[in-house]
Amino acid sequence: MLRVNLGQLHREGPVDVEAEVASDDDLWKDTDLEWAGKVKVGVRASYAGTGEVVARGRIAGTLVQECRRCLERVDTEFAEELTMVFVDDADEDEDGGAYALDPVGEELELSKAVREEVLLAANPFVVCKPECRGLCPLCGLNLNEGSCDCSTEEADPRWAALRELKSE
Repeated sequence: MLRVNLGQLHREGPVDVEAEVASDDDLWKDTDLEWAGKVKVGVRASYAGTGEVVARGRIAGTLVQECRRCLERVDTEFAEELTMVFVDDADEDEDGGAYALDPVGEELELSKAVREEVLLAANPFVVCKPECRGLCPLCGLNLNEGSCDCSTEEADPRWAALRELKSE
């Protein structure tokens, strides 16, 4: 799927990898990511002067997420620039931003690195619209669709002692 032939990279120089990853692909398994369609990935891999492989590119698709206020479905456009560095020994990488390069393999698998980059870049705090009123904390009514008759007065008995201090 997202593989770079290291022999070709060594012989011919930079290698381009283009792929469309299905929304139900195993790459997204065990993540909270849901895609509305195919995800387009385009990467150019090249050797750096120190023997590392640098893969730069772009990933784009439409994420299906929940509004953090009202829990409604929100389709958000996801487009990120990717820069991934693969080194022989990722444990020795001082800043921790590199991925391990398998020195005996003929191909470099980019899928796990792309998955990790997407997980780090995805916005977990999506709102359907800036003026979203959210849900009523008492009855759960979507306040964007109407008002409820719930009292806004604090009913939690654990706050009673503080209310008494405030009234003094």
